[in-house]
Amino acid sequence: MLNRPTTDERLGKSPQRLVPYFLLVMSVIYMGLGVFLWLAHGLIALPLGTRRILGTVFLLYGIIRFVRTYGQHFKRKPTYDDEQ
Repeated sequence: MLNRPTTDERLGKSPQRLVPYFLLVMSVIYMGLGVFLWLAHGLIALPLGTRRILGTVFLLYGIIRFVRTYGQHFKRKPTYDDEQ
């Protein structure tokens, strides 16, 4: 085979390193949309009950997504030395 460097070696940083940050930003956007739906009184033509239910769903989804993303990508993983 040819002795060529891999794509990651040539590019330096892998684009996959940005994915966890994108997921966190998306979760904050979902939470912001939920708060916006709760506070937007005359801006959206939806009944008050529907707006609040939809806002609550977006807010809860954003919180759940943020917690899962943080736990999966940003928590320090225990090593063998931590157990001793």
